Amino acid sequence: MGIELIGSIDAGGTTFKCLLATPERKVLARTRVPTTLPNETIKACATFFRESAATLGGEIAAIGIASFGPLDVNAASENYGTILPTPKEGWSNTPLKRLFEQELQVPVAIETDVNAALLAEMKWGAARNASTAAYITVGTGIGVGAFANSMLLGKPMHPEFGHIGVTLHPADTDFRGTCAFHGSCLEGIASAPAIWDRFGDPAELQESDIGTDVIGYYLGQLCYSILLMLRPDAIVLGGGIMQNEHILSATRRHAGLLNAGYVPFNPETIVSAGQGDEAGSWGGFLLAQTQTDV
Repeated sequence: MGIELIGSIDAGGTTFKCLLATPERKVLARTRVPTTLPNETIKACATFFRESAATLGGEIAAIGIASFGPLDVNAASENYGTILPTPKEGWSNTPLKRLFEQELQVPVAIETDVNAALLAEMKWGAARNASTAAYITVGTGIGVGAFANSMLLGKPMHPEFGHIGVTLHPADTDFRGTCAFHGSCLEGIASAPAIWDRFGDPAELQESDIGTDVIGYYLGQLCYSILLMLRPDAIVLGGGIMQNEHILSATRRHAGLLNAGYVPFNPETIVSAGQGDEAGSWGGFLLAQTQTDV
């Protein structure tokens, strides 16, 4: 037997980010696989893991998947690890956990991408000292994971805060939204595709741009709802959109305006992901460790 390897997949709507690491978190191999059709994407990921393990002379102990959803996370369900009806075309009812187990013949643990990322942020990132926290990803979609009372909330299912209704910004009342299910829900008006549709590249938005204020207005509503419901120690914002610090600042500002002094609120409670773009990958790593004796 060669070196022990832990595999992780951050399964996003645009890309599946795969990595192999030692139990001590030393990354030995990684790749990104475009999210096309399920069979094609899964086979490409499995090929990476098999070939990388062979090259490294190691054996994969387990794989952890931090997946986009909605996802069946009920371990007692016959569909455990299956992607449920989703806006991502072609992926509804894909048994992700089972297919990877068949391909790689190793134990596979699975959780929503936001729940997994939240666990990683609480262990190594921006929510390290939090007992109650939430993680929001803003990318191809919008998802929220929440942790309180020593557990992830929503079990045996998971939250779907990304599809809540929000008050429209006065400068944004004509946009119909991109969500295939709800049109102008939060995901339909503040996710990456929705931002691109009317404001262009989110990374290029400046502090004074109306698009920055519009997106901050919507994400501020989400953060304020979470603040009132959970009273968390940290609300962590991750995903590609949140690499833009102007959007983070606008989100903090609008959450504060909504609060209007009602409950104690420090805008610094809303933070960017300490693990950055790798929060989901390290969340998958943590999930995989639950399947080993590491």
